[in-house]
Amino acid sequence: MFMKAWFNKAVIVGALCSTLIATPALATERISIGTGGTGGLFYVMGAGISQTINKYMPDTTARAEVTGASIENNYRVAAGQMTLGLSSSSTLYEAKQGIGPFKKSGKLDVAAIAYLYPAVLQVATIQGTGVKDFKDLKGKRVSMGPPGSNAAVLATRLFKEYGVFKDITPRFLSYTEGVKALINGQVDAAVVLAGAPTASLIDLDSQRHMTLLSASKESIDALIKKYPFYQVYSLPAGTYPDQKKAVTMINDPAVLFTSGKADQTKIYNITKAIFDHLDMLRKVHPLAKKISLKTAPNTPIALHPGAKKYFDEMNKQ
Repeated sequence: MFMKAWFNKAVIVGALCSTLIATPALATERISIGTGGTGGLFYVMGAGISQTINKYMPDTTARAEVTGASIENNYRVAAGQMTLGLSSSSTLYEAKQGIGPFKKSGKLDVAAIAYLYPAVLQVATIQGTGVKDFKDLKGKRVSMGPPGSNAAVLATRLFKEYGVFKDITPRFLSYTEGVKALINGQVDAAVVLAGAPTASLIDLDSQRHMTLLSASKESIDALIKKYPFYQVYSLPAGTYPDQKKAVTMINDPAVLFTSGKADQTKIYNITKAIFDHLDMLRKVHPLAKKISLKTAPNTPIALHPGAKKYFDEMNKQ
């Protein structure tokens, strides 16, 4: 009797173990996405990507994680701590090359999945400052964006191409603070690096007659030759109410990326889930409407083989 009870119990336990091992729920794939602060666009986009993956990739749970944005995301994705990350184009390029903030750590094994949306350098001024062109910034006070930001770095590089950087008085203010300082006459121009139209400049244009400076082809070509991760970008007329003509500027786009070691099939499936259902992702933010199959492969570093396979297939259709 004892032996029979023991045998029955052993059979039940064994059956339960077999069932648990075979249960698909235990095979659920977990995907973490490095974004930025909760108030930033990286987090909004990352949340939208995670929702799309959760809906269209079976047995998969994706989650957007709050991080310190581009630099931290590159380190953590390369280390295998996160599956995907969002990064500025310039930072992703520097991580791959082991330059800039990654000089001490050396090259990181990262690979691109897709260009997402543009982040455009916008240099704004108002009537009464005497500034109509980049050369007019000599001797002027300029809000460069937050200290250490991509905005400050890119603006510095452009101003050097124009030969005015040494002659300006830089102030490192947030975009909102920079616009406020411009309105109050404390600076003569303000730099913003963001998708356009952006809230701070919409606010400026509603209070003053705003002018956006347009860069020359020669200065942009020289800059991109030195820093190939940047792109030329034309801001259409009417992006802001007072903007009567197109403005030529520089784009440091947002890019979705992964580890170079990531499984090809996995990245193919992630890319397919996102780009087969862009209608869902485009609802999370107006700038998400810029995400497209046409521009997606235009990344500063090589595409991951899984992403490349997907885009190659779509191009053949």
